[in-house]
Amino acid sequence: MDSSTTSTHAPRLSRRTRAAAAATALCAVAALAACSSSSGGTSAGSGGSGSGSGSAVGVSLILKTLTNPYFVSMENDAKTAAAKDNVNLTVAAGTKDGDTQSQITAIDNAIARGDKGILITTNGDAVNAALNQAKQAGLFVIALDTAPNPPSTADITYATDNTAAGKLDGQYAAAALGGKPAVIAMLDLFNNQVVSVDIDRDHGFLEGMGINPGSATENGQEAKTGTYTGGGTYTIACHQPTQGAIDGGRTAMENCLSANPNINVVYAINEPAAEGAYNALKAAGKQSQVAVYAIDGSCSGLKLVSSGEFTADAVQYPGKMAALGVDSIAKLARGGSKPSVTQGKDFFDTGTALVALKGYSGVTVQSPSDAASACWGS
Repeated sequence: MDSSTTSTHAPRLSRRTRAAAAATALCAVAALAACSSSSGGTSAGSGGSGSGSGSAVGVSLILKTLTNPYFVSMENDAKTAAAKDNVNLTVAAGTKDGDTQSQITAIDNAIARGDKGILITTNGDAVNAALNQAKQAGLFVIALDTAPNPPSTADITYATDNTAAGKLDGQYAAAALGGKPAVIAMLDLFNNQVVSVDIDRDHGFLEGMGINPGSATENGQEAKTGTYTGGGTYTIACHQPTQGAIDGGRTAMENCLSANPNINVVYAINEPAAEGAYNALKAAGKQSQVAVYAIDGSCSGLKLVSSGEFTADAVQYPGKMAALGVDSIAKLARGGSKPSVTQGKDFFDTGTALVALKGYSGVTVQSPSDAASACWGS
């Protein structure tokens, strides 16, 4: 959500529909989009020698979609790592965010092909049974961007700390408000599926503002009025699903404005949803009155911070997740050790940072130009 993710992101998607910006080759086969590559070399991402030696290792990269630059960046960096690690990489994806059946088909194909491992940005809990079958068949399963529910469905997750990313946005929002009343629109991923990236980012934003989410497992359970960090009052105007897309973000924002035209803070699950929200605000003549907060860190998203469309953007590094995953499976298949989680966490944290034009006391930010050295997409 992409959440991209991302990017998750979640899971993530931006001027793009999280959509088209940097798309490389897309192959469609029935309900699946798929591509493959192979070659030889040494390790990418996590270092170490010898991961490219020996016979080729089969790995499947199964993404949410291939229309989202967040996931395209995963594909690109995974292919680069595969070329170095002598990995036969098969790339498959859902036809849209939430398409679990296409992912299940791709998992079944990986088992039948005899792949050594699967990297997946899961579209939902419906894939769990197939992933468990893959593990029983001896495949090592790495979740990228979004941990499955439960996380143990994968052998390990490589991801942004989505709660931390949301908190960065929330902390900045509280500081920027400076005690003024906050009327908040929460633009989530789904309202009919439980996906960890959706919960984590939503709750992280609220916690960053000093608001108790009210539940560890559900969105929308916080008190609808109260005070945020710094003593100002808040009102939650709405929770709306966006599917992590520009069109979904615009519709969600329109619905929120209908419910409460006084909204002055927008949390968005990812950049595409944030971009759609900004479009709705602009159409209503309210864009200068509302702070829009995103999560992703694409190159195009950083430009929207520079232009003022986004007030802040919590960045993540999807290509790093995929490259590390390819490298880990290649090493494991050749007798190496299993990858381990980040100390104190139940996943491997690939990092996050906050990008904004203006700084506030107690909140560390990067400028868009500084963050551009590690952005993805175009």
